[in-house]
Amino acid sequence: MTTPTSRSLRADAARNRQQLLDVATRVLAEAEGEPSMRAIAREAGVGIGTLYRHFPTREALVAAVYQDQVARLTTGAEELLAAEEPSVALRHWMDRFGEWVAAKSGMLATLLTMIDAGDLAHTRTRDELLAAVSTILEAGAAAGDLREDVTAEEVSAGLIGIFTVAHQPGNTVSADRLLDIFLDGLRPQDRS
Repeated sequence: MTTPTSRSLRADAARNRQQLLDVATRVLAEAEGEPSMRAIAREAGVGIGTLYRHFPTREALVAAVYQDQVARLTTGAEELLAAEEPSVALRHWMDRFGEWVAAKSGMLATLLTMIDAGDLAHTRTRDELLAAVSTILEAGAAAGDLREDVTAEEVSAGLIGIFTVAHQPGNTVSADRLLDIFLDGLRPQDRS
C-alpha cells in the first residue's frame, strides 16, 4: 500500500526531475558548447548524484530534454489554438519552436550521435512537428486567419531558415522581427 510519505516523495522526485529538465533546457540553450553534467546540476541547485539518479547518462538527459521540448511543441499547438486566434497561436508556436532550436544548440553533438546510432526517432519527431503546424494552419484557413495554400513543410522550412540566419554570430537580424514578417506573409491577402 502507498503511504502519504511515499506519495509525497514521488511527487517531490517528479518535481526535481522537471526542475532538472527545465534548468537543463535553459543551460543547453545558453551554452556555447555542450555544458557538463556537473554544471547543469550546479545550476539546478542539486548534487550531481541527484542528476545522475534521474538521468544516468548525458544521452538520457539529452533525450529527456529533446522529448520534453517536442511534447511542448506538439501539445502546445492545441493549447495555443484553444486560447488564441490561429495566427496568434502560430506566432506563439513559432517562439516555442525557436526555444527548441536554441536548446538543441547546446546538445547538438550528442543529438547527432544518438540519431546516427538510431537512439532517437528523428523522423517521428519531424512528423509530429509537421502535424502540429498543420493543425494550426488548418484552423487558420478555416477561420480565414491564415492562407489556405501554405503547407506545414513550407512553414517548417521557413522557420529553420529564420533561426539559422538569426543565430549566426555577429548577425544583427532579429528572429522576432523575421518571425513577424514571416507571419504577415502567411496571412491571406486582401483580394479586393
